[in-house]
Amino acid sequence: MCRNIRPLNNFEPPATSDEVRAAALQYVRKVSGTTRPSAANEAAFQRAVDEIAHITAHLLDDLVTTAPPKDRETEAAKARARAQQRYART
Repeated sequence: MCRNIRPLNNFEPPATSDEVRAAALQYVRKVSGTTRPSAANEAAFQRAVDEIAHITAHLLDDLVTTAPPKDRETEAAKARARAQQRYART
């Protein structure tokens, strides 16, 4: 999976359409092997992003969990702490 695609499920507030679209874009970039499609492939690239974003939104709406919703700021702080530890100079 692409490192830039972040989990979007079970957050309060829920994932926005912009976040879903950004994840879809990263997925299509990874699968296609390009960050910018050629003019000949632009329509197919954008169609794929639109369709994947649409399906992802449906998936997130349909997922069920008993876990309490995660807080975005708390999760971001945990990620920063992990990164700081990972990249700390020894």
